[in-house]
Amino acid sequence: MNIKCIKLENFRNYKTEEVSFCDGVNVIYGENAQGKTNLLEAVAAVSTIRLFRTGQKKEGLRFRENKGKITGEFTAEGRDFSVELRLFDRKPAEVYRNGVRMKRQSDARGILKTVLFCPDDLYLIRAGAGARRKFLDTALCQLRPNYDKVLSEYEKVLAHKNKILKDSEEKPEMLELLDDFSLRLARLGAIIIRYRAYYIRKLSEKACKVHSLVAPNENLNIKYKTVSSITDPYASTQDIEKELIEHVISHKRFEIAAKSCLSGPHKDDLEIMLNDVSASSFGSQGQIRTCALALKLAEREMFFDDSGEYPVLLLDDVLSELDAKRQDFVLNRIDKGQVLITCCDREVVKKIDVGMAFYVQNGQVLTDNKNIK
Repeated sequence: MNIKCIKLENFRNYKTEEVSFCDGVNVIYGENAQGKTNLLEAVAAVSTIRLFRTGQKKEGLRFRENKGKITGEFTAEGRDFSVELRLFDRKPAEVYRNGVRMKRQSDARGILKTVLFCPDDLYLIRAGAGARRKFLDTALCQLRPNYDKVLSEYEKVLAHKNKILKDSEEKPEMLELLDDFSLRLARLGAIIIRYRAYYIRKLSEKACKVHSLVAPNENLNIKYKTVSSITDPYASTQDIEKELIEHVISHKRFEIAAKSCLSGPHKDDLEIMLNDVSASSFGSQGQIRTCALALKLAEREMFFDDSGEYPVLLLDDVLSELDAKRQDFVLNRIDKGQVLITCCDREVVKKIDVGMAFYVQNGQVLTDNKNIK
């Protein structure tokens, strides 16, 4: 699996640009604020059909432009694909797969699989629960298309239920709809919980092995924290749904009083443990970063186990945030699959074989393959 070419029109600080990548390690370097991260964001967008730095695709448009385009050409499972995102200022984005417009944008998600590792991920352990849910969802939405659909529907139903609760004081008759939305959330939530539970169990096993290579005297474990009444998140969806229904019934009056949906997968979290102690509460900065490295590298291995192909690894200026020991650890584990690395100084990757190098300046990408190792 690899991205062959990315084409940009009026995206971020790029007017027009086309970049072809090699199958191995691609280094993208240059000063800050020149467009390195924008290039990686475009590649990730072809994969996830989202912009990882903003919730709205139109915010990716170049300043004062009303439309733009991201086109990625890539291979996956031995086949050639193209995915195109057309961005507009005044209407929703459009997504095309092999030239055909998708009725559901999610139908183009996860064909190209990517794992993004950026500086913010180094603080994943101490970030809010929302960041860890996003970490889970970004992977699962690529790996399991059905999860993507269920999660999208859950978020829509949750928004409706919250609106009912919020408006119920002025419009008490709306509470007649509450039970129906609660039942729908329980059905969808049960599916989400089961998917997450199995994914986290495998992720924990892999992350523990990766972590032990850096910190052999520490034991990493990842615990799934979901609705308190769920006795077994690995049970059948029917059993989980039943427990969710019982939970929401017993908490109905509290939700009405709070005017908000108080529990469900939208409140899930991961608890990262080191030697049975909370890493977020008691871990040092070095330990926190090592845990984050283990999680992201384990995520990459999860993708490989699922499809037999390594996802495209996107390292966005993360090496500069690591000490020499952790830099070496990451660089020694990316010899397989395609990798795109951004950095200010290409000397940071002098220890590995680089296939292609690109210099980015003011929204222009120049191929620079002099003295490539």
